[in-house]
Amino acid sequence: MAISVVDLFSVGIGPSSSHTVGPMRTALEFIKHSPSEHVDIVLHGSLAATGKGHSTDRAVLLGLVGWEPTTVPIDAAPIPGAPIPAEGTVSGPLGTISYSLTFDPTPLKEHPNAVTFKGSSTRTYLSVGGGFILSLEELLDRGPLGSGASTVHPEVVLTKPFKTAAQLLSFEEDFAKVMEVNETAIHGDINKVYAHLDHVWKIMQDCVAQGIATPGTLPGGLNVSRRAPMVHDLVKGKHNIALGSSLDAMEWVNLYALAVNEENAAGGRVVTAPTNGAAGIIPAVMHYARDFLAGFDGEKARIFLMTAGAVGIIIKENASISGAEVGCQGEVGSASAMAAAGLCAVLGGNPQQVENAAEIALEHNLGLTCDPVGGLVQIPCIERNAIGAVKAINAARLARIGEGNNRVSLDDVVVTMAATGRDMLTKYKETSMGGLATTLGFPVNYTEC
Repeated sequence: MAISVVDLFSVGIGPSSSHTVGPMRTALEFIKHSPSEHVDIVLHGSLAATGKGHSTDRAVLLGLVGWEPTTVPIDAAPIPGAPIPAEGTVSGPLGTISYSLTFDPTPLKEHPNAVTFKGSSTRTYLSVGGGFILSLEELLDRGPLGSGASTVHPEVVLTKPFKTAAQLLSFEEDFAKVMEVNETAIHGDINKVYAHLDHVWKIMQDCVAQGIATPGTLPGGLNVSRRAPMVHDLVKGKHNIALGSSLDAMEWVNLYALAVNEENAAGGRVVTAPTNGAAGIIPAVMHYARDFLAGFDGEKARIFLMTAGAVGIIIKENASISGAEVGCQGEVGSASAMAAAGLCAVLGGNPQQVENAAEIALEHNLGLTCDPVGGLVQIPCIERNAIGAVKAINAARLARIGEGNNRVSLDDVVVTMAATGRDMLTKYKETSMGGLATTLGFPVNYTEC
């Protein structure tokens, strides 16, 4: 049984992997399994509570008519931001389908992110984070949180299997080398994997460039201004703003993260890394490596992503990367840990130092809540990616100057993160019913039907 780095780093559209990308995939899976002329859709739990802000309603309609996240046109109908009626028709590659759409914020006991489709058959799916989906039957078979929920290649027997950091370290090889062996077992040809990673890195760079070039206000009603163009002018010396002693690299890292997450919030094309809500962290740290470290090339980018992927697999297998399951510690925390590991490897860190880098970054995101204002992936999500990217760089640098003999292991922190997520009140887990989401008096973003 295995997860591939290809699964962890996929290309999709914003603003959310669990609330946009995953639901689109569930709808496409349903309609392929049960061709129907009319479909009744019920969004449950977090998918309903923040469904409007996360464009979940649009996503399921796009999936029903044949679109999938990697190739769907950004402006496919229904267009981003357009009001979506509770009943209507939608057209796409598979033709025209009529639908009814109901938002039910009461979560199913099995999972907080659920959607039920009723057409020629009735099926319930779960969006379990990072765009990964399971049918309800698959969820019941897989066991509770942290018991291997993310296994997507059950037929594959890995050459160097690992589920924990301790098992990964036992191979006494660079994480990227272990991943290379396992990816070959999954895909047969490692060049296919590297082609995917090269494409991922290109999309990340394109996304940053698009974010820098696009001014304006983000959709959704919070009137959040895009800051990436202004920050770009700042770092280029076009603004004279007193910021104290020079921290030029940090300003660029802030810029990269803001650019990606503003694109994500606007429904643009991003890399799920490992989620959309945390999509800016790994690109920001990779851009930092490209621009501020000597010798960062395409080969180093592959090492970075392979190493980050190994850490992402450990977290997904033993805890969660879903904000609705464990809070933002599972999104920004996971991405920060993955980025820290990737950067430490590029800096020449040994496996123990790389594990330590991931541990430091994740440890200092424990307990982070997911409380988006208005159900939109904007406040505090966009700034949080900038902070998470800087944390990742600092964690990598701290680990690199250490000996990798940390008293608290990455496995310890992952288990703690899963336990913290189970203990966290539901209102702090992507429902917009508590925390920062209530400070502005912005209403919970769902419609009761």
